[in-house]
Amino acid sequence: MVREWDPLTAPATEIASIVALLNEAMAADLPDDPLWLDDTMREYLAVTMPGERKKMWLAEENSGDASRGIPPLGQANILMLGDIGVVEVIVHPKARRLGVGRALLTQVVSCAREEGFSALGVEVPGGTPAVEFYSKFGFTCAFTEIRSLLSLSAVDWFGLGEMAAGIGSGYSIGFYAGGPPEELYTAYAAAKAEVRESYDLGDLELSPSSYEPQRLRASIETLAARGLKLYVVVAVHESTGDVAGLTEVVVPQQHPTRADQYDTVVVPRHRGYGIVRAIKARMLFELRSAEPGLAEVQTWNAAINEPLIRVNNELGFVPDRDWLEYEIDVADLAARLGVA
Repeated sequence: MVREWDPLTAPATEIASIVALLNEAMAADLPDDPLWLDDTMREYLAVTMPGERKKMWLAEENSGDASRGIPPLGQANILMLGDIGVVEVIVHPKARRLGVGRALLTQVVSCAREEGFSALGVEVPGGTPAVEFYSKFGFTCAFTEIRSLLSLSAVDWFGLGEMAAGIGSGYSIGFYAGGPPEELYTAYAAAKAEVRESYDLGDLELSPSSYEPQRLRASIETLAARGLKLYVVVAVHESTGDVAGLTEVVVPQQHPTRADQYDTVVVPRHRGYGIVRAIKARMLFELRSAEPGLAEVQTWNAAINEPLIRVNNELGFVPDRDWLEYEIDVADLAARLGVA
């Protein structure tokens, strides 16, 4: 049985059952990843950026299983983001190859057609059953990143200190919890926009972007509402006040021992002054103090982004697995699923 599901109005027992489903799937597919905690999980699932919407479905063996605390057979959702629908389908290991994923995907594509979307995208961890699942239904890989992990227990803190101090003269570095200070919003967003325009890596933009001040503010507010603690380190060019570089890390309350590295950018005209090493090293020092329970940081980089990968290697990040972005035309998927 598949039913539409709203995390905002769902009882607490259903939220807990979703966490149990995620952890069963995680244990089978990504056994080295930290398990999810039922901490602000309702907000994590429900809150979206202004102008974006999300729909979710549950597949249950018996009606009301999730309400009784029984993990559902599967869960699917679509985030309606700009001109693409971002898909997620999770099936309990015991229910795989029984048609559960197909039933959930059918709901997703029906919704996408009703909402007028022409394309769907999905992020797929390499080496997991999801690769075969999406490939079977005609999704094709459009972009590949490499996920890397850094264990804070293995960091060379003395060497890191040298990296943090190794920035060219004329730049100042600041650390901020919760996002950049108000006076840097415009320059911060401008730096992100300039780097994106000058160095388009070809990914599908499957997550909200923030390349102008109002959107940046909404993005930061959304992160906080979802239970994600944002930390940023910013390098400012002192003579102009321009943001020359920035790096962002988010610590989710739902798995607080592993942080997510978000954007790290250096504006082209400010490259070659040691900024990227300095800001990433400074971030790790600050995280050690601000998040004493943090054990790891994970980051994703395009394989062609060799300069940033080199810096990550110097910091101690170790490549973990490929992270794939798949896409498909809604009409093609509907035809494969027999959706009229």
